[in-house]
Amino acid sequence: MSNNFRWLIVTGALAAAVMMSGCTTSNTTRGLSIEKEQGSEENISSLTRVVERNPNDPEAYNVRGSAYGRAGLYDEALEDFNRAISLNRRFYQAYSNRALMYKNTGKYKNAARDYNAALAINPNYSEAYIGRGDVYDQANRPQSALRDYQRAIRLGTTNPRAYHRRGLLLQRQRNHSAAIEDFSKALSFEDQRPEPYNGRGLSYLAMGALDNALDDFNTALKLNPNYAEAWTNQALVFEQRGQKKRAFKSYARAAALDPRYGPAKDGMKRTRGA
Repeated sequence: MSNNFRWLIVTGALAAAVMMSGCTTSNTTRGLSIEKEQGSEENISSLTRVVERNPNDPEAYNVRGSAYGRAGLYDEALEDFNRAISLNRRFYQAYSNRALMYKNTGKYKNAARDYNAALAINPNYSEAYIGRGDVYDQANRPQSALRDYQRAIRLGTTNPRAYHRRGLLLQRQRNHSAAIEDFSKALSFEDQRPEPYNGRGLSYLAMGALDNALDDFNTALKLNPNYAEAWTNQALVFEQRGQKKRAFKSYARAAALDPRYGPAKDGMKRTRGA
């Protein structure tokens, strides 16, 4: 395989993977600072009893709104955050949590407004910088997004999303060494999510570190065997090594998981019949 062809493959994979990683990561609800089971029906019922006993407590509405958000009940969550803010106009966490609901439902202008409100009250609230960075990234304002992730990091955030998302932006700029550092930092806080492994693997792949790239893609697939993008990226490593039969199998697995994923279908065409 020529060097030019190899670079075209890597570049195409990077562009597609960064796009897909951005989509999956943007749906995280870590900003709510609650565990997954807190979105259960049982827990919401318990929180409702707390609200009924404390109808003028903004924190009670904020916590229940967070649980609704975890459960994907965004309308109910918004009602609770609205109530919390009406009871305490300086409740910056409720503004930030409401912004996350707006962001998750595609209302990015509303989300930006609420993140701005939270930061006006508490300019050291790192979660709001991370959330607003996601909104800026969605609006194709990468430099603004980068500044917000960096602010959160300077404030000492332990939220891996700040490092993961900054890593993706650095990756788009082809600053792969710095991107690898950020993905690694994200994994130091939370190593059970496949996306940072996939992101780091892509930067290793772009730098020609195929063994490291393959290790990361394999780890991502152990964490999520249905991760079509990681199957495609694993196939890219096999293809660059000349292992086209193995590459085709991985591309085919990706295409079966996501029939609309172009890089997988293109890879199958290149390696079919090898």
